[in-house]
Amino acid sequence: MFIGHYAPALLAAALPRAPRLGTLFVAAQLVDFAFFTLALLNIEHLRLVPGTTAQTSLDLYHMPYTHSLLGTVAFAALWAAGARLAGRPWRETVIGALVVLSHWPLDWLVHLPDLTIAGQPPRLGLGLWADPLIARMLELTLIAAAFGWFVSRTRPMRRHSTLALAALATAMLAAQVIDWSAAPPTRIIDPIHPSLPLTALAAFALLALLATWVGQTRSFALGPRLWTL
Repeated sequence: MFIGHYAPALLAAALPRAPRLGTLFVAAQLVDFAFFTLALLNIEHLRLVPGTTAQTSLDLYHMPYTHSLLGTVAFAALWAAGARLAGRPWRETVIGALVVLSHWPLDWLVHLPDLTIAGQPPRLGLGLWADPLIARMLELTLIAAAFGWFVSRTRPMRRHSTLALAALATAMLAAQVIDWSAAPPTRIIDPIHPSLPLTALAAFALLALLATWVGQTRSFALGPRLWTL
């Protein structure tokens, strides 16, 4: 799961008194921000293995801290603690923490059994990556529905609202297509080159910045009316 992780952020950002969209984009990928950082530090591990699944060659074989359910709950709790220390209201705090928490169940849908409850077996994962058509349709449907909800429940505040939305949607789709189009390796690559986690971190940061721009151009709209951009 890549851009599908942002669906809860878009849904949450359209709620009254929710955190800004850019903040929620960070929350949605906080677990992966941590994972790729820990991979660079050689604390958690991934490798490229030909034929891991039809969808991806990533073998995420050691993620006990970030991709255990307990670990994800801990990240959500840390988010909540940080938000409260920063003086954020309880509603914003809870919404952001729930977006952080959404990461694990969304990964469970697509990952091979490489997720855990507390860092130890049993390993869990529904494994939809084994069927790229289903996995890709799920990801695109989630993000399209969330975008539609966000646009219908917010209104433009500035003249560049349409441009900001288009830039974010284009960047997300481009990043996902690049991810799907990556050539499979011809051999096992372990350890991976640092460029892989660095590229992932850069993509997360870019999308969060674009989401921040969108959040600055739109505000919550009361009522069911669809606002014209």
